[in-house]
Amino acid sequence: MSAIDGLIGLGNVLEGLNWALFAVLNAPAHPLPALPRLAVFCAEGLIWAIPVGIGLVWLCGGESARKAALAAAMAGLAGLLLNQLIGLAWPHPRPFMIGLGRTLIPHAADSSFPSDHLTLWWSAAFGLLLRPDCRRIGGALAVLGLPMAWARIYLGVHFPLDMAGAAVTALAAAWLAGPRHEPYLEPIYRLALSARRLLFGRLIAAGWLRA
Repeated sequence: MSAIDGLIGLGNVLEGLNWALFAVLNAPAHPLPALPRLAVFCAEGLIWAIPVGIGLVWLCGGESARKAALAAAMAGLAGLLLNQLIGLAWPHPRPFMIGLGRTLIPHAADSSFPSDHLTLWWSAAFGLLLRPDCRRIGGALAVLGLPMAWARIYLGVHFPLDMAGAAVTALAAAWLAGPRHEPYLEPIYRLALSARRLLFGRLIAAGWLRA
């Protein structure tokens, strides 16, 4: 058997496992009434905590917190960019595109692998985990990504391996925006800080926001 045949065989095994796990985690025909609502919140509502949290820290936090917020934001953007490249190189259908399972929310028929929502969430979380002063909040965010992963499978818009792919992509994105590369982020930080002072200079001067 050639190496290519071996890779194809491994891919088939992984896809079979992917489908089997999806069948277990996807919503049943008659779910508990509250469960779909909880899943929708975890799948679509929870993600807003990232931009809102970063925005609040950028407005109200000190220099160390603002740099951490910038690193988390840059990690999230890097993760989404990596996802786009992966989707172009290896498009993978969503469950509803091939008639699998039950789909409880509308979604575009685009590539499922990796999950954009979870990549953004975990990129920011892992980016904070790499900073010694932010490990607690980074760890908490990383754990909160698990119900988001479950929800997007439960609602029928992702496969389990899409979540595993999101974790790997997020790790790569967090490393790219991590402390080792902080000098490269310094010009972006200074530019964003200048914009903050320009937009909120009066509030800073009045002591409502930190300088």
